[in-house]
Amino acid sequence: MSHLTHDQQQELKSALLERKKELEHHFHANGEDNTLLGDSLADSTGELSSYDNHPADVGTEVFERGRDLAVNDTLQDELEQVDSALGRMDRGEYGQCVECGRDIPFERLQAIPYTAYCVEHTPNRDVSSDRPVEEEVITPPPSGAGENRQRYDGRFDDADAWESVEEYGTSNTPAMAAKRDVTDYDEGM
Repeated sequence: MSHLTHDQQQELKSALLERKKELEHHFHANGEDNTLLGDSLADSTGELSSYDNHPADVGTEVFERGRDLAVNDTLQDELEQVDSALGRMDRGEYGQCVECGRDIPFERLQAIPYTAYCVEHTPNRDVSSDRPVEEEVITPPPSGAGENRQRYDGRFDDADAWESVEEYGTSNTPAMAAKRDVTDYDEGM
């Protein structure tokens, strides 16, 4: 027997059905069964070739594709949990922790209507502390790298910077380099 009243069950059921509708709409709007994300990178981006693209463009596409796949995996998992909660409702098992069998408080069900666990038995969702394997082979920079960068900070002030750079040449045309007086040109007209 459920500890939830009929009105509470109806409220939670309508919340579950609404969320299911939203999730199904997401997958329908973005391609049935994620077909676009299952294709090759060239197919999903619409490019004939990735050879003519700048590497940063390809990197952006790979990042966005990975992000989209991760979002879809998370939403697919949530959809499965919503379906499972609706199944528990039909069987009369909704609102009870699948681990210990105790009643899940109504407030918790309002916040997470598809949950199957009480707070004490919620599966651990800690972020992994695993680091990329590449970090095992990266060598540290040589000692002293970057130490002199700050030593010369502020060496040039606004007045001296141009003179120091100008000695290496400028992009002036020969006419500009002659430093003619503009007023001489104006008098000839």
